[in-house]
Amino acid sequence: QVHLAESGGGLVQSGGSLKLSCAVFGLTFRDYYMSWHRQAPGKERELVAAISKVGTSTKYADSVKGRFTISRDNAKNRITLQMNNLKPEDTAVYYCYADLDATPWYLGRGDYRGQGTQVTVSS
Repeated sequence: QVHLAESGGGLVQSGGSLKLSCAVFGLTFRDYYMSWHRQAPGKERELVAAISKVGTSTKYADSVKGRFTISRDNAKNRITLQMNNLKPEDTAVYYCYADLDATPWYLGRGDYRGQGTQVTVSS
């Protein structure tokens, strides 16, 4: 059974850092594009960052470029999202997605999704 488990969320002050992790179970991890998405209260879910199957390509939302870094470890079936210089507008529930295929590759349609982890940034 496929399961994506996010961890690492929490409360942090503006300017601080957090590192999110997503452990993936039940699928051939290296065959999947992986991405992080977030949803703030009253807003639509949005793509934050995506990474290709072997990790050679990444894609970021303009709002997080230069502050967030996505990475993957295909040996450990895990992706991470290092978030630096956090801002109050980064407050949201962050979700991990796995996609076998998509056009474009970073679309993140969510073939499989985690339950999310809350990130709260105080001003």
